[in-house]
Amino acid sequence: MSRLSELAYRPCVGLMLVNADGKVFVGRRIDNREGDWWQMPQGGIDPGEDPDVAVLRELYEETGIASDKVAVIGRLDETVRYDLPSELVGKLWEGRYRGQEQTWFLLRFSGTDADVRLDAHEPPEFCEWRWVDPDELPNLIVPFKKRVYSVVVEGFRALV
Repeated sequence: MSRLSELAYRPCVGLMLVNADGKVFVGRRIDNREGDWWQMPQGGIDPGEDPDVAVLRELYEETGIASDKVAVIGRLDETVRYDLPSELVGKLWEGRYRGQEQTWFLLRFSGTDADVRLDAHEPPEFCEWRWVDPDELPNLIVPFKKRVYSVVVEGFRALV
């Protein structure tokens, strides 16, 4: 494994999906082995892919929600980075990255709960999902992503 300082950050998008009640979509990862952690949809940006395209692809892959059921209403001006805990560096993403550099979007959901299909992509990312208050988000995510979720909640607070 390369020295940590030599590893890059994985380009990624994240999305805060809010419904008409101002609640945020969170899913429990299917590979969650320790703790009761929930997260918003997120994923890597493919080589040459624009973040505006990646966010809608990730939305569909992780939630089954089609792009015609959402409106993009915000995007954070700055990317947000996080570092993996030392025990995960070298184990995730073929050991190529030290963490992620995320471009965050705020999407307004206009569909119904029946539009959510966690099995839309193989393999699925989430085994269950729910709507939560935005202020709950930092307490639901794995500890090493808590700062990211606090930044996202504050960044989109006025728009939610």
